[in-house]
Amino acid sequence: MNERIKKISSWMKDSNIQLCFITNPDNVFYLSGFLSEPHERLLGVAIFQEEEPFLICPAMEKEDAKRAGWPGEIIGHSDIDRPWELVQKAIAKRNVSIEKVAIEKEHMNVERYEAVSNLFPNASFVPAEEKMRTLRLVKDDQEIKKIREACALADYAVEIGVQEIKEGKTELDVLAAIEYALKKKGVNEMSFATMVLTGANAASPHGTPGLTKIKKGDLVLFDLGVVVDGYCSDITRTVAYGEINEKQREIYETVLKGQLAALEASKPGMTCAEVDLAARNIIREAGYGDFFPHRLGHGLGISVHEFPSLTETNSLKLEEGMVYTIEPGIYVPNVAGVRIEDDVFVTKEGVEILTKFPKELVTI
Repeated sequence: MNERIKKISSWMKDSNIQLCFITNPDNVFYLSGFLSEPHERLLGVAIFQEEEPFLICPAMEKEDAKRAGWPGEIIGHSDIDRPWELVQKAIAKRNVSIEKVAIEKEHMNVERYEAVSNLFPNASFVPAEEKMRTLRLVKDDQEIKKIREACALADYAVEIGVQEIKEGKTELDVLAAIEYALKKKGVNEMSFATMVLTGANAASPHGTPGLTKIKKGDLVLFDLGVVVDGYCSDITRTVAYGEINEKQREIYETVLKGQLAALEASKPGMTCAEVDLAARNIIREAGYGDFFPHRLGHGLGISVHEFPSLTETNSLKLEEGMVYTIEPGIYVPNVAGVRIEDDVFVTKEGVEILTKFPKELVTI
């Protein structure tokens, strides 16, 4: 039984939980080392107080789970099996009386909840999310190593994107060049759909790249991330193509000032709220508060959006080993959209900035 599962088992003993059934693929990976996207098929790790845990996955992935290093029982189910019956049999073999079950309520859909509750009609159900968030909050040395590699590749991706900017090229032209260059580096997965947005499109925080052509006087926003061995990076940079106007420049400098203030405020013992407000207050004082509509940042690791959220209402204190993003933005329709995002690792004294691409305004 690995150390992470031992921590779950210890928590279960303290909380009088007989079964913890984890189904979120990211959490399954964290606990088992097996990374899978099962689509509609059942994937899960069943954990007990004393008995050996088991992994259930699609039968076609059973050998992959073994190669990933899972040492215990692996139950593979085919597309004609009834996987919940297999789960029930595996639990029955362990001869455990189930009175309380921990599940990921945010992840488990109604159909699956009904299936697992039918297995244990007299059991109560409690959430497992808080325990999993606590376990994943502080990264170990191997996790940080993978995130650093993912961040270095994200820096490279932005560099490629900047080099590709030319008048008449479309957002998708530049995006394709970025992802092709990463494929040649051996990258087979992005953290999320890559964004290259130009001109007015950049004023949509979650815009969709298309056939809009880049032209002189545009700001071009890159938001992308790379996955390395199951761990994500997430970077945003905004650059100028040719000379931009004073309003665009003012917006850029305001975002940069806010971002640097949040980096300065990031140290153990500070709260998420204090870090958020370090940037948000600068943006508000400059008159752009209504145009900064999202949180300052989010946790980062196996998932591109992890616990915690850095909001002005979150009193959680930062601690050494946390990894999160700092990404203030200002989005003024038909004027400019600017976001600057770094991934940071909390150290004893402050933070190590993991994404290195320059933040002073780059003009191409």
